[in-house]
Amino acid sequence: MKFNTLLWEVDAGILTLTLNRPEQMNSFTVEMANELIAAFNAASEDDSVRAVVVTGAGRAFCAGMDLSREGNVFGLDETLEPTMDDMRKRLGDPEIEEGVRDTGGQVVLAIYDCKKPIIAAINGAAVGIGATMTCAMDIRVVCERTKVGFVFNKIGITPEACSSWFLPRIVNMGTALEWVYSGDLIEAEELKARGFANHVETNETLLERAYAIAKRITQHSPVAIALSRQMMYRNAAAPHPVEAHRVDSLAIFYASQTSGKEGVAAFLEKRAANYTDKASTDMPGFYPWW
Repeated sequence: MKFNTLLWEVDAGILTLTLNRPEQMNSFTVEMANELIAAFNAASEDDSVRAVVVTGAGRAFCAGMDLSREGNVFGLDETLEPTMDDMRKRLGDPEIEEGVRDTGGQVVLAIYDCKKPIIAAINGAAVGIGATMTCAMDIRVVCERTKVGFVFNKIGITPEACSSWFLPRIVNMGTALEWVYSGDLIEAEELKARGFANHVETNETLLERAYAIAKRITQHSPVAIALSRQMMYRNAAAPHPVEAHRVDSLAIFYASQTSGKEGVAAFLEKRAANYTDKASTDMPGFYPWW
């Protein structure tokens, strides 16, 4: 696929999605937001894609919103006076969608709904939306030069991109609030110690580790992976574990009759499994259950 602000490359089932504005440290624009939404929606239904690695061109991951835009730098319509009732009832209305809704949040919702696992290979500065978009990705790998900053309060605004939902779940409420209140740039070792990053690599081995994780994922049933991704996120936020039990029961019931048969046979025969199911066409009838 061709984009102006992104690079799309698929190899051996792994999509590398590269934020590609290196001269601007991959700063985020409304155009990039729209292209990211399109890319994650396409990856979700593209059976050649089994896992996604997101990284940045050059030495930065994403330096945040491009603040050089004239007028409202976030692309919002200042003539409107939206209310919470509007956000509840008119979220899909073009006036609200284009003039009020946080573009980073729309990207994150596309990430959240994606059927494919997403690995953030954070290769440098990740600030503002550059930090918050990675909160919705499943696995975060950082390197020695990575610095992550939730800098919103420093410039008089509030967290966005659904990070008030994701960040406390990743680290804990106290850490999330400390990082947001201070706006400090957090380095790799603290990111790992606080649970934000899964792995710390050298600058040279960052992508190698991300691809190694992605390669393992591509060996498994794409339907089982897609179900597992949504089950973890959505069931973890359910009010009672019985909600998870309902979904788990249906997922195992159907998987045991499809990809589960191949998986069990491969285990018993001591061979690699050969999964032929497709996330685009073979999701069970109860999906999506929410």
